[in-house]
Amino acid sequence: QVQLVESGGGLVQAGGSLRLSCAASGTIFSVNAMGWYRQAPGKQRELVAAITSDGRINFGDSVKGRVTISRDNAKNTVYLQMISLKPEDTAVYYCNAKIETRQYLIRIYWGQGTQVTVSS
Repeated sequence: QVQLVESGGGLVQAGGSLRLSCAASGTIFSVNAMGWYRQAPGKQRELVAAITSDGRINFGDSVKGRVTISRDNAKNTVYLQMISLKPEDTAVYYCNAKIETRQYLIRIYWGQGTQVTVSS
């Protein structure tokens, strides 16, 4: 059993910053890519940022230049630092991880989501 536990969401004023964390726990052989997606009401889930185990990073177009993603492989944890937040960044943010629970058994896992609300 694998769990992704997110923390760090909340209410922030426009122009502010937030740091989200997501820790993977359970029966883990290895963690490949980890990342963050978000979904605003009435919109499709979209990529915010993702990072592979060797540090390659991919950003969503809407947040480029305003987010930093990092990970601690020893803790199976991924972090998302967001700055210059805008009201349109308001969404539920979901942690995502590609995890090998035993050799050659790989699945995508999702966290429960954390709400980020940016007030104008």
